[in-house]
Amino acid sequence: MSFSVKGKTAIVTGAASGIGLAIARHLADKGANVVCADVDEKNLVEEFGDAPEDGNVRIFAGDLRQRLTIANLVSATIDAFEQVDILVNAARKVEVTDALDLEDRSVENLLEQNLITALQLSQYVAKRMIKQAENQPEGQVGAIINLSSTAARQIQPELMGHAIAAAALQQMTRSMAVVLAPHRIRVNAIAFGSVMSASLRNLVADNREWRDNIREHTPLGRIAAPNELCEAVQFLAADSSGFMTGEIMVIDGGRSLLDVVSAPAH
Repeated sequence: MSFSVKGKTAIVTGAASGIGLAIARHLADKGANVVCADVDEKNLVEEFGDAPEDGNVRIFAGDLRQRLTIANLVSATIDAFEQVDILVNAARKVEVTDALDLEDRSVENLLEQNLITALQLSQYVAKRMIKQAENQPEGQVGAIINLSSTAARQIQPELMGHAIAAAALQQMTRSMAVVLAPHRIRVNAIAFGSVMSASLRNLVADNREWRDNIREHTPLGRIAAPNELCEAVQFLAADSSGFMTGEIMVIDGGRSLLDVVSAPAH
């Protein structure tokens, strides 16, 4: 099986910084055509503004919580590269939630950002992939990859909204995998923890104790760099994982293996 993504066209959301940026650059370096989407136009231009117009990278700035923006993103991708083969839903946000504050809207905000946006974009892209399949009698038609979190299973009360959205995204992954399988579209997710995303960097910047606590509870003893997810994304996007769908791949340095309650001393 081939791990190549050369010549395939990918949309990567959250591509202006952090994990999304690392994935977009990696796929482009491996020969894929990449449309880098983010609401942060300034960062997109700073990171990709020197890309030649006839090259394999395009930028798209807009708020993907709006259906019209999603439709425009898919249209812009088709205009630039004539097809879309890969979608990486990497746009995600982490917020602290006060579970007892009736005015706290973080759960609703995170569900909209981390779940609903990914769902709607996946629907638009899947419809396009199905149309493309009319001229492709066999083989993989497309791959959708969702970035989730180990918080879906490991509860941190202060990150309740993030955990709820992550769990819902994983269930969406499984459900869409079954729905889209007859169309030869695969849907998988990566649940990660202890990776220095833009959101995590902001959260630990002024809290060294929390950063040290993460490292202490990660068997590999460190926080991973964003580019350590890139090879996994490439694998899920390529033909090499052609019989794999509905799976949640865990990349967290072993953190989800630990029980934080220590055994009693002898």
